[in-house]
Amino acid sequence: MKYLVLILVVLGVWWLLRAKGRRVDPPTTTPKPLQSMVACAHCGVHLPSIEALPGRGGVFCGEAHRAAYEKDHPAP
Repeated sequence: MKYLVLILVVLGVWWLLRAKGRRVDPPTTTPKPLQSMVACAHCGVHLPSIEALPGRGGVFCGEAHRAAYEKDHPAP
């Protein structure tokens, strides 16, 4: 009889520990808002619109690509 009680206690502790491990806590930080993505007019790489540099032919991923595009495509 005492072995049956011991087995039940061990199974109860195991079940409680297993149930506690499955519990998912809610996230503590708020997610960042989504940003629109744009493609560089020179190389086509996608980047957030807030990081893009505007230029004569569209938006660019960096100053070098903006200069290269404007050199290859002179103003009319």
